[in-house]
Amino acid sequence: MKATRILHDLGQSLWLDNITRNLLRTGVLRRYIDEFSVTGLTSNPTIFDHAIKNSGDYDDAIKSKLAERKSGEKLFFEVALEDLTQAADLFRPIHDRTCGVDGWVSLEVSPLLAHDTKSTIAVAQELHAQARRPNVMIKIPGSPQGVPAIRQALEEGININITLLFAQSAYEQVAEAYIAALEARVAKGQDVSHIASVASFFVSRIDSLVDSTIDTKLKTETDSAKKALLESLRGKVAIANARRTYAKYQEIIATPRWKALAAKGAQTQRLLWASTSTKNPKYRDVLYVEELIGADTVDTVPPATFDAFRDHGRLRKSLTEDLAGANKTMDDLEAAGISMKGVTDKLLADAVKLFQDPFRQLLEAITKHAGVSA
Repeated sequence: MKATRILHDLGQSLWLDNITRNLLRTGVLRRYIDEFSVTGLTSNPTIFDHAIKNSGDYDDAIKSKLAERKSGEKLFFEVALEDLTQAADLFRPIHDRTCGVDGWVSLEVSPLLAHDTKSTIAVAQELHAQARRPNVMIKIPGSPQGVPAIRQALEEGININITLLFAQSAYEQVAEAYIAALEARVAKGQDVSHIASVASFFVSRIDSLVDSTIDTKLKTETDSAKKALLESLRGKVAIANARRTYAKYQEIIATPRWKALAAKGAQTQRLLWASTSTKNPKYRDVLYVEELIGADTVDTVPPATFDAFRDHGRLRKSLTEDLAGANKTMDDLEAAGISMKGVTDKLLADAVKLFQDPFRQLLEAITKHAGVSA
């Protein structure tokens, strides 16, 4: 039995972290769905930047829209929505069959709006209206300015993929925003059964930064016990952080507050594991997929990680294993002089910039790639 099929049977949805026009045109995405149990798709500006720059598939569409005097973000989002609405239609049978639990595709608001609540809300509303598909989620960063935008969008009935979550405390804030939005709808007599959200919790980037910090500390550390403590933390913090956050999710859905919403038909806000490709070549290439398998979660993986997992992934319900060990890892991190808050604060700031820069480059490249000067 295919590893991807077994993963699905263990309660975890497998989404593809990729979208290209070629993927749609050649039927490859259809094959992911039919043969490999892929039940959703995510995208981001970097994915579209790569797709547009590295193929001629978008040239005609871009030139046509330029001729219509469209440019910049308006042009980009029209092109992106052409791809994502096609993908949404492919996943629609899954969405219908699961009553809206699965079969989602995601489109991110402009990363340039990461610190602008009002504009984020306006763009989320606009993209939701343009998509005209019940299984399109709008991605909004879980930044301090993003949380109120998430709260309002959900109350308005817009399905949201909350991205760039690194800290458990940030997850708790967006979980509260989701619950509060649903409660507000219930108070107004509005349906909540069709509202869906995922909380995209980033994984491998945490180990990358922690491991780098360990390397720096080891250069000056002379105490052998502290050296051993630092070395023991390599490749463990991201998984521990995710497992603790899943435990918090389980606590939330066990509360009377959530159960009251569930009785009204509300769906849980599933945790989605993002950034699950292994950055360190010394680690197993499917490490973050194998160690975070659990019910009511989503794992979105890039094609290379997907292929590796399909080839040699080992499966077990790993997400709830050794929570005590996860707690110890986080305690040891602080004892080693590494602040988890410092790590996650830096990752959020860096991640916003890492999405903003490619997006600016993408907007510049769109016209150049189509053979028209910017």
